[in-house]
Amino acid sequence: MTTFLKMHGLGNDFVIFDARTFSVPVDAASARAIADRKRGIGCDQVIVMEPARSPAAAFMRIFNADGSEVESCGNAARCVGFLMMAEWETDDIQINSTGGPLRCQMAGQDTVTVDMGAPRLDWREIPMAQAVDTQSFALEVPGFTDEPLRTATAVSMGNPHCVLFVDNAETAPVASLGAAIEHHPWFPSRTNVEFVERRAPDVLRMRVWERGAGITLACGTGACAAAVAAIGRGLTNRKVKLILDGGELEIEWRESDSHVLMTGPIRYAFTGEVNIASLVEAQ
Repeated sequence: MTTFLKMHGLGNDFVIFDARTFSVPVDAASARAIADRKRGIGCDQVIVMEPARSPAAAFMRIFNADGSEVESCGNAARCVGFLMMAEWETDDIQINSTGGPLRCQMAGQDTVTVDMGAPRLDWREIPMAQAVDTQSFALEVPGFTDEPLRTATAVSMGNPHCVLFVDNAETAPVASLGAAIEHHPWFPSRTNVEFVERRAPDVLRMRVWERGAGITLACGTGACAAAVAAIGRGLTNRKVKLILDGGELEIEWRESDSHVLMTGPIRYAFTGEVNIASLVEAQ
């Protein structure tokens, strides 16, 4: 049996395994089985904490619900950062991911700020399949002629995002259009898709289609990408509140070094033990 911890950030939920001392056999098949909400534990992402070289406290591997391994996850970074800070008895710690280093700091009770680093705005860094002005480009999707597609924005926060500004996030076609854009040929690594409504110079409403997970209650890197896109277009201030289905995040795109800071809550759900091999066999 393998011990796990269930946590979430604004309802974006994770099954977290600590593999720093003993390896945990998580791959695409086992991640799908663990994430299954009917036959497994159920989550949006499976997180595996592995050893990391100093100065990082851990290396964070991230598997989406469909089994694909991805580069970064902002909400998971807050959860893992919180765990590491409690263990190390510090208010400031670094964790590493494939998408780059993530600096975490306590920002109040059960609240964590993560320095997500600088956004990547070049089309090759997203990555995209062809050269475009990532700040504003027209994206053709069969069956859709929505105005937001004519002014899409692409941002990488260690993982790819396609941001669409809409008049009403509540009625946006998140499921249908999000799924279509995720697999658009211009995004060879697939992409997350954010539907963003500007409500004030310091407030954005966002709904999200996550690559490999579908509609989720929140996406930390997506909130960062949405803020960068809005600030880059002059729609908001450099500090902005993101209202997501699961709650609120504070995002700052710092002018001094171009780093994006994300602040939000973490929550424990429960702990348990699981036979991973049995879950896979049950699928």
